[in-house]
Amino acid sequence: MPTRARERLLDTAEELFYADGIRAVGLERILSTSGVGRASFYRHFAGKDELVVAVLRRRDERWRQWLDERVSALGGGPLAVFDAIAERFDRADFRGCAFINTMVESADPAGGAHQVAVAHKQALTDYVAGLLRTHGAPRPDETAERFVLLMDGATVTALRERSSAPARRARELASLLLAA
Repeated sequence: MPTRARERLLDTAEELFYADGIRAVGLERILSTSGVGRASFYRHFAGKDELVVAVLRRRDERWRQWLDERVSALGGGPLAVFDAIAERFDRADFRGCAFINTMVESADPAGGAHQVAVAHKQALTDYVAGLLRTHGAPRPDETAERFVLLMDGATVTALRERSSAPARRARELASLLLAA
């Protein structure tokens, strides 16, 4: 059963990690911002690395639920993933993909955070393949990998351009893939 202190730690860490990066945010900052004491922190987490993994797992679950809800609301077709991410790109607090950012910051493929980020991308690919399969697209697994490549590229480009236009351009390319 999650405690209020654990939830405050997760909420605070998620917000700070996304805004400033995992490496840039130390445990002291998390504790002072969350108002949770050190002893309470260690009752819930063995250390910062374990907190990072917990934050990423929770973010993965929430983000994929959000994507599924938005895709459904936007018509349910596979191209709707690009419309959904365009909405994210337009948010003032958009800082890229938390999972791409994590892989950049924790380049050790054996690290827990890196593994959670990789698992997120695989789950996203599986989700997109399911959309493609449901809508009768040929080669759904292969096409899903290409869609996620376009989504990731659009995400990084949107961060650079500060615009949702890359999602629309990626959607155009994905449409060509479906038509081919």
